[in-house]
Amino acid sequence: MRYFEVKKARIEIIPMIDIMFFLLVFFIMITLHMIPSTGVASSLAKSSTATQLELPKLLVSVDASGKIFVEDKELSAAQLTAMLQQKGQRTIVTIAGTKDTSLQHLMDVMDACRQAGVTQIGLAARKQ
Repeated sequence: MRYFEVKKARIEIIPMIDIMFFLLVFFIMITLHMIPSTGVASSLAKSSTATQLELPKLLVSVDASGKIFVEDKELSAAQLTAMLQQKGQRTIVTIAGTKDTSLQHLMDVMDACRQAGVTQIGLAARKQ
């Protein structure tokens, strides 16, 4: 008579927990890649008139010693000019410098951008 007995359905929870952990890790990894690279500059200068602009096509970071970083790669001013010339004149550049970066270093980066033909250049700042 055991042949005709109806077995109770069981829900296995261990595979479901594995899938939930996999999804959690997947979404965390995707979220981390969605955050744009902010470069080396972590302490931006403050401005009371800072406004939110559209996302830059290219973020250039300048540290206090004048080193130029684009996407975590150190470049010289000539290399930056050559890279921007390849991208074209419609590139929007945002320059992020620390509050200790001298004005001369920022102007050197702006000159390199202008030599490449870029006309839309912005400075990154934190709202005061």
